[in-house]
Amino acid sequence: MTMIEARGLARTFQTPHGEVAAVRGVDLQVADGEIVGFLGPNGAGKTTTLRMLTTLLRPTAGTARVAGCDLLADPVGVRRRIGYVAQGGGANPAEVVANELLLQARLHGMSKAQARPRIADLVARLGLDGLETRLVGSLSGGQRRRLDIALGLVHQPPLIFLDEPSTGLDPTSRNQLWDHIRGLRDAFGATVFLSTHYLDEADALCDRILIMDQGAILVEDGPEELKNRVSGDAVTLEVAAADVPAAEDVVRGLPGARAVTVAGTTLRFRAEHSNRSMIEIMRALEARSVDPVSIQVDRPTLDDVFLTLTGKPAEAAAPAGHV
Repeated sequence: MTMIEARGLARTFQTPHGEVAAVRGVDLQVADGEIVGFLGPNGAGKTTTLRMLTTLLRPTAGTARVAGCDLLADPVGVRRRIGYVAQGGGANPAEVVANELLLQARLHGMSKAQARPRIADLVARLGLDGLETRLVGSLSGGQRRRLDIALGLVHQPPLIFLDEPSTGLDPTSRNQLWDHIRGLRDAFGATVFLSTHYLDEADALCDRILIMDQGAILVEDGPEELKNRVSGDAVTLEVAAADVPAAEDVVRGLPGARAVTVAGTTLRFRAEHSNRSMIEIMRALEARSVDPVSIQVDRPTLDDVFLTLTGKPAEAAAPAGHV
């Protein structure tokens, strides 16, 4: 089953300086049971796309079916079948945790008798045990985000949207939250559409990643497949100062070595099939009587993919709260 299917989804805004196209004819599909990451720099159109798919913003053009319901013809049906965890959360800091969960369940039409076992299950699964009588405002950042997810799951939606779920969390809380996000599919059977600016988060969690820039999706693929698109592994070779000229000759003479740079006694370059290349490098260096101080091979990362596709480093993707 396809949980999200969009065709030509677009949104323009009128500004004092004219019309601005925030999203330009996006096509995307998300299958049942997938965890899909949605990446993009500031201004890419990521937030606008997410708001359209969750019925918070009407598209200017295009069509979409979300969780089996037509986005334009049946927005109420979409809302009934999705969970949405906003970046800022929506829980009332002055309310007790259990009451906030019960209120959310009641707003979705559940009776108290239906809601209580569901809430108890969510509390146990999401690590909220013992917090039911606490004020929301007294929770830690990690506890608050787990509560936000519980609020989004209380009506058992088959599809959940997570908007920057780990923003502002410390590393320990982030890792714990990642385990809970994996559990959304494994324990709850949910499909997850995850908007994030943390590339390590997308790499750790997602089956497939969509990268968006300037209102369009540039590429979509699995994390490993995306990294394989960045040609060659990064090789760092350090030698004694006297051996730099000979080492540079060796590296530049290697078939497939590219982007060779020399800084002091360190040579950096990219090489295809680095495992095989390392054997060739070591043999060639030995033939020139060069004894390496160190040699390191790094596989491409999603940061490399992001920079290659968007021309911007990953740091430029930090949330700005718009578009």
